[in-house]
Formats: sequence, structure tokens, C-alpha cells
Amino acid sequence: MAHEPTPPQPEQQQDMPGVTGEMDPRPDHGEDSYVGHGRLAGKRTIITGADSGIGRAVALAFAREGADVLISYLNEDEDARETARLVEEAGQKAVLVPGDVSDPAHCRKIVEEAVSAFGGLDVLVSNAAHQASFGAFEDITEEEWRTTFATNVDAFFYLVKAALPHMKEGASIIATTSINADQPSPMLLPYATTKGTIRDFVAGLGQMLAERRIRVNAVAPGPVWTPLIPSTMPPEKVKSFGKNTPIGRAGQPKELAPPYVMLASDESSYIIGATIPVTGGRPFI
Repeated sequence: MAHEPTPPQPEQQQDMPGVTGEMDPRPDHGEDSYVGHGRLAGKRTIITGADSGIGRAVALAFAREGADVLISYLNEDEDARETARLVEEAGQKAVLVPGDVSDPAHCRKIVEEAVSAFGGLDVLVSNAAHQASFGAFEDITEEEWRTTFATNVDAFFYLVKAALPHMKEGASIIATTSINADQPSPMLLPYATTKGTIRDFVAGLGQMLAERRIRVNAVAPGPVWTPLIPSTMPPEKVKSFGKNTPIGRAGQPKELAPPYVMLASDESSYIIGATIPVTGGRPFI
């Protein structure tokens, strides 16, 4: 762990939603380190926001554990193709589905494509997210508020609604929430509010689906070095990103993948409605 990059990072900025290739340092998704052990053998999975960052790391880990992966992403074709290459390199099937998850029809399409390609669905990872930074409440437009909720919260609802008819006992639904669900950053107010909503949705939905033996859980990342950071934060914030953790740095995407693997696997049969923090030491209640 001592060799992971630590702040300061070079000041940098990208247009939203950001791409991996322009980041300095380049994020580590576990390309050279993640070793699978067949924990997800035969699982048929969907991961939204799987083109880069946490989503790519989870897709890589799932594939090396034996899962086929549908890679849902907005429009970052080059990044998505690289994720698909990693999945296929692991000997698993990769399906690319670009489009906007804030559209309920597109969410239905994602599920239909997975079921058609894989013959069923065992794991849904709702990971795609939108965020933006604001210095004052007055800067938050109605459109921005609605876009953030539509991408982060509404899409999760749409995906679950479409996926459930295809999920059987032992299936798993996993959401990505955030340290912001517990410690909301005022600079990220719309985003933080959605992440708190997701945590509550997971807790309630987990109870609702428990009798059907379909598990619902979440992972709460702390600061993680992904394209979302240079594309949504000012350069001076990017430079110090991750410094406010006890470990003194941002997490690498590869460090987030193991909890998703555990929650997707049959090993987590008694974990329901939980949120697992991966925060570099920042407390999460």
C-alpha cells in the first residue's frame, strides 16, 4: 500500500464526464494485481458506469472471478472498449451498452440486453453517477438538481424495476453510495443528497426483498482517484484530493473492487441492507 500515489497530484481539469487516459497519475484498476478464485463463476452481471474508475475495477474483478459482464456507460467509448478488453482477456463475455441511465427506457434496454446475451441475470451493480461542484447554494440550478437525482437515484429505481423479474433466489443487487451519505460535502450538495437517499433505499429495499432471498447492499467509497475527480472539481481541489483521509491519499479503483465481489458472491448470504464503507479511515456510521 505504501507505493500508492499520494497528494499532491498535478493540477488538472477535464470536461465532463472525463476519460482515464488524460489522468495523471493513471488510476490502477487492478490490471496487474487482481487474482480471481472462481468466486463468481457463472454469474451473469450488469455494471453501470463500468467504462472507468470503480466500475472498470469491479468489471475486471468480476470477470477474473468467472462472471460475464454487461458494461453500461454514457458515451466514453474508448474507455468502455478497454474495460471490455479486460473482461474478454479474462475469458468472459463482455457486452457494451452506451446510453443515459436517467432514461427509464434505456434502463429496461440494459436489462434486456443482459438477459438476451447471458440467458439470465444474477447481479446488478448500480454504480453510474453524476456530480458537480458548487461554491454557493444559489449556483445550483433546478436542472442540475434534477439531473443529479435522475442519474443517481431514479436510474437505480428503474434498473431494479427492470431486473427483478429476471432475478432468482441468491441474486444480488449492489449500489454505490459514498462517504458523502454520512459526511456530506457542501461543495457537492446535490450529489451528497442523492448518496444519502441511495443508502436509505438500499436499507429499505433489502428488507423488502429478503424473503425472496435477493440481497441488496451498498458500498460507500471515500475519495477515489477516477475521471469523475478532474472533470468535476477545480484544479486546486484535484491537487489535494484524498489528503483529508487518515491514510493520507485517495483510494485507487482496485481497492474498491473486493467488497463488490464479496457482496455479489454467495459468501455474503447473511449480509442484507448493509452499506460497507471503503474510506481510507474516515469514520462512517
